[in-house]
Amino acid sequence: MSSADTGHEPEPTTGAAQALPAVAPQLRALRRRASLTLEAAARSAGLSPAHLSRLETGQRQPSLPMLLALARVYGTTVSELLGETVADRDAVVSSADMEPTEAGGWTYWQAGAPGRGMQALRVHVPYGSQGDIVRVHPGEEWLYVLNGRLRLRLGDTTHRLAPGDSAHFDSLTPHRIAAQDQGGVELLFVHTLLQSPTATLCLGPTLGETP
Repeated sequence: MSSADTGHEPEPTTGAAQALPAVAPQLRALRRRASLTLEAAARSAGLSPAHLSRLETGQRQPSLPMLLALARVYGTTVSELLGETVADRDAVVSSADMEPTEAGGWTYWQAGAPGRGMQALRVHVPYGSQGDIVRVHPGEEWLYVLNGRLRLRLGDTTHRLAPGDSAHFDSLTPHRIAAQDQGGVELLFVHTLLQSPTATLCLGPTLGETP
């Protein structure tokens, strides 16, 4: 999943800035590997160049949607953005190996092997977290509600999903995800990755909406 970004969200606390220590240098290295300028990469990910620069220098902490957006732009996975390495790509992922990672208020666990054409995650979305962000990007998404209730907006239609409900949609449809309950919502989430580092990615609010 990806995010609109206007560069106006509050600065992270010291603890938040240290939550993902491997991300900053990895973001810069992967951008250079993809032969993208700061301006070109930022434009493709729906970020301002100044904000992407702050992510690359560790002055800002990326949210999970930002990581997903940048992974698509650089033709890689969130795991590689986080500097995670796996010796091989086993078919089975043990729950004991699923280390939680926090990004932008979300908590997620890798539920699939990195480096695949699809990425599988278990995600906890807190109440009130990024529910106003509209995402638009190539690919497909599938999600399944494990716990809590989800408010999913697809285009002009709002859907309310309860545990056991699922959704499968084209990611070019503008979409929003928000938890309906104070306790948040837990999801299984699968999305396709664009492996081409030059793939065009459109992220941001739909027409007439304020980011």
